[in-house]
Amino acid sequence: MVGDSMTRATIYEVAARAGVSIATVSRVINGYDSIRPATREQVMLAIEQLGFVPNSSARGLSGGSQNIIRLVFKRSQTEDSFELVQESLLFTDAIIRGVERTCGKRGYSLLLGGVDDDNLDGKIDQMVANCDGLILLDRTLKERLVPTVAKRIPTVLLAGSGRSRSAVTVMVENHDSTVQVATHLIEDHRFSRLAFLAGFANSPDSMKRRDAFVDTAQQLGASVESGAGWYSDYTSLGAVRVINERLATGAEMPEAIACANDQAAIGAIHALTQAGLRVPEDIAVTGFDDISMARHMTPALTTVHQPVEELGSVAAEVLIDQAISQRKPVMQNIVLPTRFVIRESCGCKE
Repeated sequence: MVGDSMTRATIYEVAARAGVSIATVSRVINGYDSIRPATREQVMLAIEQLGFVPNSSARGLSGGSQNIIRLVFKRSQTEDSFELVQESLLFTDAIIRGVERTCGKRGYSLLLGGVDDDNLDGKIDQMVANCDGLILLDRTLKERLVPTVAKRIPTVLLAGSGRSRSAVTVMVENHDSTVQVATHLIEDHRFSRLAFLAGFANSPDSMKRRDAFVDTAQQLGASVESGAGWYSDYTSLGAVRVINERLATGAEMPEAIACANDQAAIGAIHALTQAGLRVPEDIAVTGFDDISMARHMTPALTTVHQPVEELGSVAAEVLIDQAISQRKPVMQNIVLPTRFVIRESCGCKE
């Protein structure tokens, strides 16, 4: 066990086995006299049972001597050729800025780690190495594996499903603002044929937005195209592909397309315009994120504002204050507010 990096015991596992805090394990390792004999015996027994070998990182962990937070995100598998996408539109970029800002204020360094679809599960050891805490972005790791990681190192999930019981989840409110989008398109603009352009099929945010939009639209008597054929993978290029494929069928287009994020909305507008359709005169388009480009586009994008940088900042604060320093009880879910922003792409005049 000791020699295998895939199964090496951690200070967190020792603490869990002994039923004590990480700080107590560290004090035992460092020979503090203030530890009760019975507690010391529990810790030493756990160390022996697990084959734990203290190292310099583990010795200093309770005091935060590494002062490193690792942010792990999933790399996009699509190379988007639009210049717009090069202008800091990516969700991950804003998250990184938020995490970095908080880490700087709190005396922590930020370590970035991008992973792709190839054997994500096998990269857990790389994720937890040489850092004090872990922030995992949406879809970085299967939810069933989160408890294994959280047992080894303090972990915060960012934009996850909110169902985890082993790690804090920081997310935005997706339902109410999406309901507002659907209601606005149907009641204010009198659209009856809609579509929802989703992100990834397994993205919790995308699924919540899609379900809220579809349910509301149907309750208000409108029809909605969604599901198969309406997944953009959150990229502009993915949205262009979806719109072009839909146009190629020759079927009547919907009157409005709600997109799971702004980047997809930009791609949708581009594809519609290239096909000779006008937005919003022929088809209305809405987004979700309120990236900086949204207000400068022509037409300006109707969207939902979410505090993307604040998501990263709050995730870092939670990780440092609650998971690492253990100063406050750990909250399972932290939900940040969103707001509906009406501009021109839905047919309104700003």
